[in-house]
Amino acid sequence: MKLLRKRFLVFALTIMFTHVARAQFAVVDSANLAEAVKEFKQMQQMYTTAEQTRNQIISTYNLAYQMSRMPEDLAARYKTDFAQWTNLSAPNTYGNTYAWVNALDIGGRPQAVSAFNNAIVRLLNFPTSALAALDADAQATIKNQYATSELAEGTTESTLSTLGSIRSNSEAFSSKLANLESDSFSTDPSQQTEMAVLGKINTAALLQIHSQQDTNQILAAEVQQQLIAQKQQIDAQNRAINQAIYFQQNFPDTMQKVNTGVSDSMRSISLSPNGQ
Repeated sequence: MKLLRKRFLVFALTIMFTHVARAQFAVVDSANLAEAVKEFKQMQQMYTTAEQTRNQIISTYNLAYQMSRMPEDLAARYKTDFAQWTNLSAPNTYGNTYAWVNALDIGGRPQAVSAFNNAIVRLLNFPTSALAALDADAQATIKNQYATSELAEGTTESTLSTLGSIRSNSEAFSSKLANLESDSFSTDPSQQTEMAVLGKINTAALLQIHSQQDTNQILAAEVQQQLIAQKQQIDAQNRAINQAIYFQQNFPDTMQKVNTGVSDSMRSISLSPNGQ
């Protein structure tokens, strides 16, 4: 009887421990399942985000690739040839024309001075004794004319030097423009990157500034020539006014001398047949 009770007690305890173990296993399994579901949802969200990011990257790449490609016929549609600077040519019968042509083709102060000395009638120095013998007004007029001639000489030499320098640099400038034009119409992807395009824009701006600088120099030389012509007009006008003023100031005295001389001459003339 006692043995039976012991066996029953062992069986009951075994049954009890079995139910407890099963209950514990069931609780642990539910928690793991919930955590697994949560992790799955997170992984699903990460996958969705990664897929969207991938699609956006592909779309951006396709757009960048499309924008990096140039139309194949762009150069044929828009490329244009412009007039080129050419060297000056002229007959050189007596050998004094070449210096002037050389100054306009090459530029430089020595070439300009040589051109002026060889192709322009040189101004001689006014004799000092002859100048001193003239009155103050005549001396001022001669000195003024010398100043006008010397200013015209300096302006002409400066203009020759400027135009020659611009002409001599035109070949290199045209080469740079041709390179920029070729790169602008190129279908090479390396020429169509953002930095390449910005570089070409900056280069075009610099070339335009240099070209404008040459234009300004030509305009300045033209203004200098106009100033010399204006000075000549002012000198001529002022000489005419000064002569009118001199005439007005000296006319009465001059006429008095003329009248006196005529009267004396007439008195000295005898109308009598015998000379009395």
